[in-house]
Amino acid sequence: MKHVGVLYRISLSAVVVLLVAGAAFAQTKSAKIDALVQQYVASRQFNGAVLVADKGQVIFKKGYGMANMEWNIPNAPDTKFRLGSITKQFTAMLIMQLVEKGKLKPAGKITDYLPDYPKATGDKITIHHLLTHTSGIPNYTSFPKFFETQSREPVTPEGFTKLFADKPLDFEPGTKFSYSNSGYFLLGVIIEKVTGKPYAEVLNENILVPAQMTNSGYDLFGPIIPKRATGYEKKGNTYVNSPYLDMSIPYAAGSMYSTVEDLYRWDQILYTDKLLSASGKATMYTPFLDGYAYGWGVGKVKIGQVKDSLLLIEHSGGINGFNTIISRLPKDKQLVVLLNNTGGAPLGDMRKNILRILFDQPVEAPKKPITDLLRQSVLSDPLDKTKQKFSAWKADKAYAVSENEINALGYELMREGKDKEALVVFNLNADTYPESYNVYDSRGELHKKMADKAAAIQDYKRSVALNPRNTNGFLMLKELGESVEVPKQEGVVVDKTTLESYVGEYQLAPSFSIVITREGDKLYGQATGQSRFELFPESKTKFYLKVVDAQVTFSSNDKGEVEQLVLHQNGQNLPGKRIR
Repeated sequence: MKHVGVLYRISLSAVVVLLVAGAAFAQTKSAKIDALVQQYVASRQFNGAVLVADKGQVIFKKGYGMANMEWNIPNAPDTKFRLGSITKQFTAMLIMQLVEKGKLKPAGKITDYLPDYPKATGDKITIHHLLTHTSGIPNYTSFPKFFETQSREPVTPEGFTKLFADKPLDFEPGTKFSYSNSGYFLLGVIIEKVTGKPYAEVLNENILVPAQMTNSGYDLFGPIIPKRATGYEKKGNTYVNSPYLDMSIPYAAGSMYSTVEDLYRWDQILYTDKLLSASGKATMYTPFLDGYAYGWGVGKVKIGQVKDSLLLIEHSGGINGFNTIISRLPKDKQLVVLLNNTGGAPLGDMRKNILRILFDQPVEAPKKPITDLLRQSVLSDPLDKTKQKFSAWKADKAYAVSENEINALGYELMREGKDKEALVVFNLNADTYPESYNVYDSRGELHKKMADKAAAIQDYKRSVALNPRNTNGFLMLKELGESVEVPKQEGVVVDKTTLESYVGEYQLAPSFSIVITREGDKLYGQATGQSRFELFPESKTKFYLKVVDAQVTFSSNDKGEVEQLVLHQNGQNLPGKRIR
């Protein structure tokens, strides 16, 4: 008995040591995460709340900056933020719950549940198509001047569907991926039709109450919601209130609010079968086109020098004055939640660095945005001086050069009536990204506003030449009096020898490659952690994707050997060196 007691005391001591060591380990990671986020805060790139969990336990949560700048009310872990498109995963869960109850079928058509919906399209679009953004229904938030003219007025769910229900489909359902808020708006209408209850009530009864998410809900302007953050946007070196948006418009596609703490509760209940069966969740997490499942993006991620890629389930959101992200790594129940209320925060980069900390990998130093400096220079310096400074900033690795952010600065100056300054910014962007169709489309809009018809036509022609699927460019050319037609690219044929010369692996980043393969007279690509996609020829060297709005260009060296591809997507041109 004496020996047993000694053994017990030794074991207990060991357990205490292990617990202390574990706490210190978590504390070290917590301190590193805090130091990292503080760098983004210092450069005015983040203002919000953060929560990080490892092995299912919260190791870090903290608020940064202000929830309300007028009253100096700080952000905290229980501050309520608008989620934007993170709402879609909740809508998908409600749909899957109705599927398990036998009230919906993934293969069911829109018209099975909404008999008044136009049959020409409603008879062939399924619930599955809506969930996976493969319906072909035009995205209402992309309609011309939607936010300027239609986003402030309250709508009813069924009434609002008329805005897009009669429009032609962008493509045949199931053949392409194209992100569509319209599809998830329709899912909300279907939920109401099937249950006979308002979407917000169904959401509360079937998810929020069971998950004990007491600080989450459907956001509306009228009700008093304690600790609700105000949304802001950058304007030069300061912030302004974000434009008003009636929250009946995002609806089931983006109208929720929540806290980082409540999203942790959401994450935890997803590891149980309380809301949905294991088989139902397996269906929900199965990616279709472009790695998109039911309300979640699903794929593999490589973290630093960690040997194996890990399954990552995540979704981001963006809505006036807010941007958000929730990232889940199920293997070790890791979670990163970032909620920001100043819009435009680099949450993807922040999430990547936080995961590096969790896996003891070196972080990539956050870069300072170049746009604040550029705005100040373009408003105060001579043109030559601005160009000189811009070149120096681009060469300095401490600064981040982003086509999208520079473009946004140009539009910001346009809205302020500073057209000459905006033109300088758009010119610099075009010089920096000469192969991006979007920079010419944007500059064309400014030239059109400035009544420089010839320059506008020239820019729009350049834009559609770079991207023949830029329908806005063709519409603007027609509006400017040009006789143009969208070119048909389906007839382009590339010989098998040329296609075979493109076969190989092209590395765009240390952990991201595109593998090109050929089957007969067809070329395919597969990006790291994503599904295979077909490449369709626009010319002998340039191909386009149908699953997303992107293009790939192949280039050869002086010997005629293919040595690189460039991925053109979201206004960026990402070169990939051939490594095999």
